[in-house]
Amino acid sequence: MASVDLRDNLLGISWVDSGWPILNPGNVLDYFSERSNPFYDRTCNNEVVKMQRLTLEHLNQMVGVEYTLLHAQEPILYIIRKQQRQSPNQVIPLSDYYIIAGVVYQAPDLGSVIGSRVLSAVHGVQSAFDEAMSYCRYHSSKGYWWHFKDQEERAEKTKPKLKKKEEPSSLFQRQRVDTLLLDLRQKFPPTFYQPKPGEKPIPVEVKKEPEPPAETVKQEEREPAAKTPVPAPPTKAPPEKRARLQ
Repeated sequence: MASVDLRDNLLGISWVDSGWPILNPGNVLDYFSERSNPFYDRTCNNEVVKMQRLTLEHLNQMVGVEYTLLHAQEPILYIIRKQQRQSPNQVIPLSDYYIIAGVVYQAPDLGSVIGSRVLSAVHGVQSAFDEAMSYCRYHSSKGYWWHFKDQEERAEKTKPKLKKKEEPSSLFQRQRVDTLLLDLRQKFPPTFYQPKPGEKPIPVEVKKEPEPPAETVKQEEREPAAKTPVPAPPTKAPPEKRARLQ
């Protein structure tokens, strides 16, 4: 690849020298004429005046390229113009440079601004055509048609999604709960029931079994105690008779 000279593309670069103090209208041209500044032309009349230690007023009597301070807004903005002097009263502007907080930039000319805007517009139009061509489809039996991705996304959104029915409880839980409810109903029967909504509840007659009198309960408790057989004491066998020896 061929090397590209920085002077061919000065609109895309900037220059700054942090070693300088605060700029003012008296030293801004000296700051601009530093050797490391790519925007400065060494063959200009300012360099000749500087080498001969003359004042800038002698530039009006010379012919050639020169730099002059066009505008100053202390302490942040300075505009320097590069111009071709043909006579003491006739100059041709070549380019402008602006210094913001010590950073030097080249101001674009009208042709560069128009070219950049046209290029941006053409790029946008070309991108629109490329995107439109990506949606174009062709088939020998159907011909041409448009196939947009948004249509597929809308179709997917409109499709009803089948949701899986989740069971609220398992079979074991339902059987266990039914058993507990039945047990509670037997222990605590309802005292009222409502045949139809809006009507008054009717009390439920709960038949209670008559409790046996206390005397019969005591007799029943005594009877099992009396009926229980008392174990007989164990009987001993009579002692055996032995013959006496004479």
